[in-house]
Amino acid sequence: MKPRAPSLPSSRLLRTLLSRSALKKVLLAFFLWTLLESHIIYYRLIRTEREARAHHSLQTRRVFIASLHWNNEKILRSSWNAAVLDLVNTLGPNNVFVSVYESGSWDDSKGALRELDEQLEKTGVGRKIVLDKETHKDLLHSTPGQEGGWIAVGKEKQLMPRRIPYLSKLRNKSLEPLIELAENGTSFDHVLFLGDVVFNTQDIMMLLDTNKGSYAAACSMDFSKPPQFYDTFALRDSAGHEHVTQTWPYFRSGNSRSALINGLPAPVSSCWNGIVAMPATAFMGIQGLKFRGVQDSLAEYHVEGSECCLIHADNPQSRTKGVFLNPNVRVGYKPEAYKAVHPVGSSWVSLSQIWFGLWKNRLGRWLTTPWFKESTIRRRVAQWAGEGGKGVVREEKGGFCLINEMQVVVHNGWKHL
Repeated sequence: MKPRAPSLPSSRLLRTLLSRSALKKVLLAFFLWTLLESHIIYYRLIRTEREARAHHSLQTRRVFIASLHWNNEKILRSSWNAAVLDLVNTLGPNNVFVSVYESGSWDDSKGALRELDEQLEKTGVGRKIVLDKETHKDLLHSTPGQEGGWIAVGKEKQLMPRRIPYLSKLRNKSLEPLIELAENGTSFDHVLFLGDVVFNTQDIMMLLDTNKGSYAAACSMDFSKPPQFYDTFALRDSAGHEHVTQTWPYFRSGNSRSALINGLPAPVSSCWNGIVAMPATAFMGIQGLKFRGVQDSLAEYHVEGSECCLIHADNPQSRTKGVFLNPNVRVGYKPEAYKAVHPVGSSWVSLSQIWFGLWKNRLGRWLTTPWFKESTIRRRVAQWAGEGGKGVVREEKGGFCLINEMQVVVHNGWKHL
């Protein structure tokens, strides 16, 4: 006879069976809970967006529109021009001023904007459309001015124009009519910065009503290749951190993430993301806001920050009124992207995207930290501040905007160094 295998004591066998059964029950309960959570969020997002679309304010608004363009002919002719015209007619030509600054395009952006100018003239709206002939190549061959915005690169220390000060200069030019109009007694409620995106008038109305109209800045969400959002350079959560995931629900900060999960405007430290509304008063007076880059001396430490983030760092109202990213206002850099984030009859985030998004975000928060990136920047800023010399105070208020990059203008755009 073969010897029988030793058997477990009945009590051990019972505990083993119970533990396996308990584990299965826990896993099943966990699965059902996450599935239920995803469904609750899905229908909540549908409800909050419907409410946002149904209850925007009908009050009269005076809006100054500012926009930059470079090689945007396709989107100008396909949707942007028509959307601006519809917005002007809806708000009323007497309540709007359109300021457009185009520079150095090699497509027919200038022609598309001339067509817009002709159409705007028929409405009687105030406007200033600047078509600047200076190209990036012209800039590269120009002489650096006293205002800075250049940096020495490579072994030969070749001076090259920095991208962010260049963009800041153009943004400030687009705001010049706002200042001139104010000096002549014409004021506005909002400055609306329109990017080269697909949008409609209802998007703008909802954006202006963000947080019941109380904000230092309100931003849309932008998409080029959904479900990933686009503007990672300027977006920072309420704690000043970069996104933890580029797909929904994006944020590391609990305050920002919780608002987004509930379909509400998310408090953030900074955003831009396609379209931005800000109170016009922020740009008025001697202390009025100006777009800027970090100082050239700090950029030499391989540190850069978006002018669209630094403007929020410089704005005192950011701390009192708040900056908000509105998930119910979504724009696209192509019609296909806009359509993808505006599905008919369903939530803009699918059930599977919610389930996977929640867990991808959780794992990202649990297993990664922004500390190493942020501490590198803090050390460089501290070194820069300490090397200013006797009696020289060096300070950068927009520390949360800064990243480990150097960006320069090149003849066909810009590049990292």
